[in-house]
Amino acid sequence: MKQVVQNYKSGELSVLDVPVPGCKPGGVLVRSAFSLISTGTELMKVSEAGMSMLGKARSRPDQVAKVMQSVATNGLPATYRKVMGKLDSYTPLGYSLCGVVEQVGAGVDDVKAGDLVACAGNEHALHAELNWVPKNLYVPVPDGLAPRHAAFGTVGSIALQGVRQGEPQLGEVALVIGLGLIGQLVVQLLTASGVRVVGADPDPARCELAERLGAVACGDPSSAAVAGAVAELTGGHGVDQVYLAAGGGSNQPVELAAALARDRGRVVDIGKCRLDLPWNAYYEKELDVRFSRSYGPGRYDPEYELEGRDYPIGYVRWTERRNLACFLDLVSRGRVDVEPLISHIADFGDAVETYRRLKDGDLKAVAVLFRYPEPEVEGAAGAPVVAVPAVRVETRAPGRPSNTPVRLAFVGAGNYATSMLLPHLAGRDGVALSTVVTTTALSAANAQRKFGFARATTDLDGVLGDPSVDAVFVVTRHSSHADLTRRALLAGKAVFVEKPLALTEDELAGVLAAVTESGNDRLQVGFNRRFSPLLREARARFGARSGPASLRYLVNAGRLQHGSWYLRQGTEGSRFAGEGGHFIDTASWLLEADPVSVFAVAAPGNDDLQVVLRYPDGSTATISYVTTGASGFPKETLDLVADGKVLKLDDFVRASVYGPQRWVSSRLPKARDKGQSNELAAFVRAVRTGGPMPVPLESLVATTAATLAVRTGLSGGAPVALERAR
Repeated sequence: MKQVVQNYKSGELSVLDVPVPGCKPGGVLVRSAFSLISTGTELMKVSEAGMSMLGKARSRPDQVAKVMQSVATNGLPATYRKVMGKLDSYTPLGYSLCGVVEQVGAGVDDVKAGDLVACAGNEHALHAELNWVPKNLYVPVPDGLAPRHAAFGTVGSIALQGVRQGEPQLGEVALVIGLGLIGQLVVQLLTASGVRVVGADPDPARCELAERLGAVACGDPSSAAVAGAVAELTGGHGVDQVYLAAGGGSNQPVELAAALARDRGRVVDIGKCRLDLPWNAYYEKELDVRFSRSYGPGRYDPEYELEGRDYPIGYVRWTERRNLACFLDLVSRGRVDVEPLISHIADFGDAVETYRRLKDGDLKAVAVLFRYPEPEVEGAAGAPVVAVPAVRVETRAPGRPSNTPVRLAFVGAGNYATSMLLPHLAGRDGVALSTVVTTTALSAANAQRKFGFARATTDLDGVLGDPSVDAVFVVTRHSSHADLTRRALLAGKAVFVEKPLALTEDELAGVLAAVTESGNDRLQVGFNRRFSPLLREARARFGARSGPASLRYLVNAGRLQHGSWYLRQGTEGSRFAGEGGHFIDTASWLLEADPVSVFAVAAPGNDDLQVVLRYPDGSTATISYVTTGASGFPKETLDLVADGKVLKLDDFVRASVYGPQRWVSSRLPKARDKGQSNELAAFVRAVRTGGPMPVPLESLVATTAATLAVRTGLSGGAPVALERAR
């Protein structure tokens, strides 16, 4: 299928061939009929992409702050690779469309294939021929409503949520500053609510359009016409509400709002304009400044948007989805008219030229729509990924010709895969990147372009059944690791799965059952720290020990950003379940044994944990996993004490050993090497030669079981024994 994309580093726009997204549970696959260009938000993004690196930094100071924090935590080289990888990637455009349901995912019962739906979301309602859309971000289109009008659903919801924040009442007077697409819709919604509206915009054509759609008077914000109209309508008191629907860097909108609002009036920010509030003016009138968060309640809440968890209507009357349905109802009943807002309808194939004309000013528009070809023209959609029994293959002889490259397939191509794994594999001698599999089309296309995969697809079964693929990398979200690993093992592939291997005891048992059934134990979990050159040298310098050891591992994990999928404990497990295996594996490798018991306690009100592991020879390892520490403190520090010696590791930057002879690694600044490159080299070598896997399967299982035992220990409040099955 085709999708509009932009390279944020170069600013290049293109219509790209990408795989069809899979139809996941809890949503629908939608074939686009019309999608709407946001002439405000999208053109701002297109303009930013054309800036220099300095210009991009100035326009996004919030992202600059994140980069500086990443440098402090992960080091400059890793941060540079991550930032450049993100910048030099395809990013999607679009967030409002109407289309036909092509396929219905499990758990969806309110629509069926062939139904017309309006869709929202800057990750789901993209300018693409097909999109997967979760349940709370689509609504059925009312009978008789034209698809091109239903494509306004998202921007209509944004305008509607802004009006709700203003709490208009019959007979009031409102000022709308900025008469672009959102402003024109706000004018109509206020008029439908019995509010008299004055508009302000420097474009005479937009002022004339707003007056045709219901505004009492409109004019240039710098002219006396707007102030005169407000004075006449309000008897000199000022407007009851001001809606800021303008963009740009001027502070004129907030100053005009203060000048024309009445005492204790309401100012609602809907657009993205400068907000240097003149303190005296806002203080003396005690103005009530409110922000409108996009489409409404549910926005930026992954449990609502992605997992389909609705808010009870008795507590939250108007959610994203209910706003979307309400706006379509208003349009279908003629209370809002979007047809006059349509300045241009372009064929989807002309998308790049359309954006160019908008950016250069050749095309003056309030709203522009893309019209998509009929399915008969483009052909049927590709088969989505579905859960089917894996193809049984006999375990192949592990050896392979030395002159044959190891062919790798990646399932998943997110940030970790593209910044920490694939850079070490692309171009490596003896490695061929065969196929990248994702459920979202653009991530696969990005990975294919940047790392040279032979093909990109959403067909996992096809990859597992491909005899030319030697090994499968599972780099997806945690909840899918165990099942994908099990399926790949049954298909006879060597498997590299990022941690965690499993989130439950049943999942772990399922993986082991696949090993038994297939006779295929070619498995590696991404426990990379034991492969760190610095830590390996420090362990060698520490030398053998004769008595029990005491190990202390402080993990200053930090807080997660709001919306991170790591926070979805119901589906993705706890944070420690997801990454705790890293630290347990490192401790077990240093102590050269697997733990026999786990004791865990948690701090109330946060994710801080203390995990104590006991080993067969009496050694102990205490892992302090904290999220409440200072962001400037190193992420990982480790001390190992035994036999009158101390090994100290400082965040994989510096290490030292104190004993009969003291050793300190170089104090020159260096990149944090946490072992990914060495780990991948060892895995590829094992696949090529048929030699032992880098970490014994028994150790992988023991580490996973110990990680899972932390949850049991927290609920029971007592040590948990780890008994080895015989």
